[in-house]
Amino acid sequence: MYIKTFTFNPFSTNCYVMESGQKCVIIDPGCQTTEEVNQLVDYVEEKGLTVEKLLLTHAHIDHIFGCRVISQKYNLPFLLHDSDFPLFQNGHRQAEIFGIPLNLDGVEVVSVQEGEQIIINDAILNVLCTPGHSPGSVSYADYANKNVFSGDVLFLGSVGRTDLWEGSMPTLIDSIRLVLLPLGDDFTVYSGHGPVTTIGHEASSNPFLSDI
Repeated sequence: MYIKTFTFNPFSTNCYVMESGQKCVIIDPGCQTTEEVNQLVDYVEEKGLTVEKLLLTHAHIDHIFGCRVISQKYNLPFLLHDSDFPLFQNGHRQAEIFGIPLNLDGVEVVSVQEGEQIIINDAILNVLCTPGHSPGSVSYADYANKNVFSGDVLFLGSVGRTDLWEGSMPTLIDSIRLVLLPLGDDFTVYSGHGPVTTIGHEASSNPFLSDI
């Protein structure tokens, strides 16, 4: 199992390619420019990978910039929790706030739910509902390899903002307390922004979690 990280767009959003053998999933393709799209596609092609699934942790614009071109390239839908469907469907309106064009026409989105398993060769990603940053935020946990893709729920030294549509700080903290921290201190956290961290590091030093 191998994880490749790309950082795309003006929001410095992390996009991940998680590989198992010659199969992979792409998580949060925030690639906005042609150059960024080519970085992602070229990597997949140069390694001879077969893209099995396209995953979204949530549907804020910085995580969905590349959805249309990547969906067309691999002829696959995106998996997203249905509580975030309204965000995805209004992606162009999100983008207008920042004066950024965004076209999601023709992109198919399929609901993913708590407890589902996404199998990539010998690896399994388990869907964990972790709302708060957005109503349908999910994390993808690989129990065997002790990795979790947390989207914008938990960062190194911080947590996701909750001042956006349907955000809730109490709900976010509950997601971290009840879902992510029980994964165990040795889980590596691959966040939507910034460097990797661990559950243990955040449990002991993240100022937003000091009262947990």
